[in-house]
Amino acid sequence: MSFDIIIHNGTILTVNPDFDIIEDGIVCIKNGRLERIEPRSAGLLIPEAVEIIDAKGGIIMPGLVNTHTHLPMSIFKGLADDLPLMTWLNEHIFPAEAKHINAETVRLGSFLSCAEMILSGTTTCCDGYFFEDEVAKAVFDSGIRAILGQGVIDFPAPGVPEPSDNVNKAVRFTDKWYNKSLMITPSIFCHSPYTCSEETLKKAKHAALSKNLLFQIHVAETKDERDRILSEKNSSPIKYLDSIGILDNNTLLVHSIWVDDDDIDIIANSGAKVSVCTESEMKLASGIAPVIKFLEAGIKVGLGTDGSASNNDLDLFQEMDSTAKLHKVNILDPTVMDAKTVFKLATIDGAGALGLDNETGSLETGKQADIIIINVNKPHLVPMYNPVSHIVYSARGSDVQDVIIAGKVIVRDQKLLSFDLEDVLERASLIGETIKEEIVS
Repeated sequence: MSFDIIIHNGTILTVNPDFDIIEDGIVCIKNGRLERIEPRSAGLLIPEAVEIIDAKGGIIMPGLVNTHTHLPMSIFKGLADDLPLMTWLNEHIFPAEAKHINAETVRLGSFLSCAEMILSGTTTCCDGYFFEDEVAKAVFDSGIRAILGQGVIDFPAPGVPEPSDNVNKAVRFTDKWYNKSLMITPSIFCHSPYTCSEETLKKAKHAALSKNLLFQIHVAETKDERDRILSEKNSSPIKYLDSIGILDNNTLLVHSIWVDDDDIDIIANSGAKVSVCTESEMKLASGIAPVIKFLEAGIKVGLGTDGSASNNDLDLFQEMDSTAKLHKVNILDPTVMDAKTVFKLATIDGAGALGLDNETGSLETGKQADIIIINVNKPHLVPMYNPVSHIVYSARGSDVQDVIIAGKVIVRDQKLLSFDLEDVLERASLIGETIKEEIVS
C-alpha cells in the first residue's frame, strides 16, 4: 500500500486516551486521514509514499486548537492597549470597527490571522465576528480547519446596519456554508447577554439548534457584567442564560470568569463547554477563570487566544505557558495545571469543546491528519527530558517547522504555502498606516 505522506524520525505525542508517547515513530497519511501511527522498528524500511517528511528528531504532535478568536481584528492589534474592557470596547474598538471594518478589511485581517495561527502551529480555530462570509472565504483559502460564527448584536454592526436583521443575517450565513466544506462549519455567535436581548438570544439559539450548530457567546467576562445582569435579571449571567434555554452541549461559553459554584454546576449539568482566553483576560484585567473547578466538575474546557486586538498575539504555545503559570501562582500550588493537563486543553480538550474531538485534537488512526512538527534543535529546547513539559513551558510558535492540515502540507520548513503572505503583509501595513494617520489627526 502506498501512502500520500509519511512522517518519520521524530517523537510522537499522540494525545490518545492512553497519552502514548512514541519515540522514533512513524505516521502514515492516506486521503487526508491517519492510517498508521507506530514505532519504527530497527531496520524497518519506510513504506512507499508520495511524500516522505523527515522530522529530524523533532516532535510530531497534533495541531493546536484555538477555541476563541476574532480573526479580522488583527488589523487593530496594538490600537488601544492598557485599558479596561468597557473603555477599550466603547471608546476605541467599536468606533474603529464602525469606520474601518468592511468586506475588504475583514478578508485581509482574516488572512493575516490565519497566517499567524498556522505558522505557529494552530490547525483548528473557532471564530466569531461580522462579515463572516468574507472570513470564511479567507479561511477556506488558507487551509485551516474552522468553526465560524456570524456575529449577532442588538445595535448597528459592520455589515448589519439594521439590528432587527441580526439573526436573519446569521441564518443566511449558516445556510450558505452548511455542508459546503469539510473544513468549515458555520456557527452563530451572540456577543454577550448585555448586548443581546432575551428575544435575540432565544431566536439565535433556536436558529443554531435547527441545524445542530455551535452557539457561541461571551459571558461572565467581568465583574461589572455580573453585577449588571444581577441587577437587571436578578440572576447571575450563567443562571440567566440557562433560564432562557441557551445552555446545552452545543453551547460554547467564552471567558466564564465571574461564576460561582452554582453556576459551575449549571454549566456541568447542561453539557455546555467553556473557552478560556488567559492572556486576553489578564491583559484586560477581567479576572481569572476557575479552570481547575471547571475540570473537576467534568466541564470540557479549551484554550483560546481571543482576538489579537486584546491579546495581542495568536500563539497558543504562549497561551499554554501563561495558563499553567497563572493558576499555579493564583492558588500558590505548583502542582496544579500540570503540563499534561494544559497540553490537552490546547489539543484534544479544545477539540472536544468545539465538538470536533472525533475528527481532530489527537493523533489516532482514522482521524483527520492535522499534524505539526516542532524543531527541537534550538538552545531553549536542548536538552529535552520531558517533551510534554517542553511544549508547555519552553516551546514557541516560531519553533513550528511543518504543518499538515487534513493531509495537506500547508507549511514546509516554516514557509506558508497556501497563499501569498508577502502580499497580505504589504496590504495590511497600508491599512495600518491609514488608521494611524486618522488617529494622529
